[in-house]
Amino acid sequence: MPELDTIRGLAILMVLLYHGLFWKTNLAQFHGSEKFFLATMSFGRFGVNLFFVLSGFLITGILLNSRGRSKYFRHFYIRRILRIVPAYLVILAVLAAIRYAPPAVLFMNLFYLSNLNPLFGIPLGYPVLWSLAVEEHFYAFWPAVVRYLRVKSLMICCVAVIVLSPLFRLANYLFLTAQHTRVRYVFNDYTWNSLDGLACGALLSLILHECKIQRNTLRIFSLLLTGLAILILFAGLPFGIFTRQTPVGVALQVMPIHLTCTGLLGLFLLLGTGPHRAIVRSQILRFLGGISYGLYLIHLLIFELCDRAIPHFWKDAAVTSSFQLLILRLLAAGGVSIGIAFLSRKYFEEKFLRLKDRLSG
Repeated sequence: MPELDTIRGLAILMVLLYHGLFWKTNLAQFHGSEKFFLATMSFGRFGVNLFFVLSGFLITGILLNSRGRSKYFRHFYIRRILRIVPAYLVILAVLAAIRYAPPAVLFMNLFYLSNLNPLFGIPLGYPVLWSLAVEEHFYAFWPAVVRYLRVKSLMICCVAVIVLSPLFRLANYLFLTAQHTRVRYVFNDYTWNSLDGLACGALLSLILHECKIQRNTLRIFSLLLTGLAILILFAGLPFGIFTRQTPVGVALQVMPIHLTCTGLLGLFLLLGTGPHRAIVRSQILRFLGGISYGLYLIHLLIFELCDRAIPHFWKDAAVTSSFQLLILRLLAAGGVSIGIAFLSRKYFEEKFLRLKDRLSG
């Protein structure tokens, strides 16, 4: 399904643009078209939400296809470990070697608990690892749910998660404001507040696997999801849905994103199996999709190292105050990150991927 690699490539490109051009950038220093362009890069953070939807879709499909296996859990977990853990341990070793974060942060990261750091008064550390923690927690319980629940119950479970996640986010917000505590939106990263994207992808997978819907029905369903997302956005405008400073924004801001990502996934699947498949099989995006995991792990560290290096070449240069420097930083750090991710995939990660069939039984 090469169109799914295209979606991965699109997601990681969004994240790269977000961290390269918007994250930690003071927009007040820019004007006109430059400011507008950099502001639009803020939407790149939703690349993580696209990853969540895609992951929920793929993992649920894998589990549904293997429910009859005698070594169901062994098959799934060994393959996941071989895909995820080696490169993850390498990035943790690098962070430890350069003393990027305190030992407590690295300890939490080692057990995929970084998204829960604020609960224990521990700094977040290397920010991008929070989403991997959410996915690992999903992998921990979802295989058992898929194994033992009937399909109808699984669908109800997905809908319940989609409905409850915004309510949990809202409850966190109201609790903090009632305590007169400064609201820090890291609580959005807590697993119970971040499962709706995974549930959207899982629900789409269940529908496609079990309902045997026709292509035209999937097309209409995908467009309806996008339409519903637009409707929610417009309905939420008076209540501050675009900001996380209001209850509606905290609870519902990502819901239209998840619905749009799910609809986009459905349309990509349709195009990828039709006569116009070339539209969703971009070679560049497929390449980025193939190295997206390693690229996600390494890119933010390379950006930060680049920030430290630039002042040595341009004295008194503040990277985030010059549009030209931001673009140069994106090209340089992004290019280095892509190169490292490519080498990692080809010469390191592939060695473990080739063990999947032999070790998973």
